[in-house]
Amino acid sequence: MAKKKACKVCNYLTEEKECPLCGSETVKEWQGYLVVVDHEHSEIARKMKIHTNGKFALKVRE
Repeated sequence: MAKKKACKVCNYLTEEKECPLCGSETVKEWQGYLVVVDHEHSEIARKMKIHTNGKFALKVRE
């Protein structure tokens, strides 16, 4: 299993070198994660400006 990488812009977790959501670079240095299953009704997703369901890193190092 490949290690997940986090997008530097939107924090989306993926195994790709480029984020499938926004096209930005991904990095291996991240901490914690959040799984969003209903972004329209999630207070945390709203505060983190997440507009889609998925896995997101809480902290990403650039």
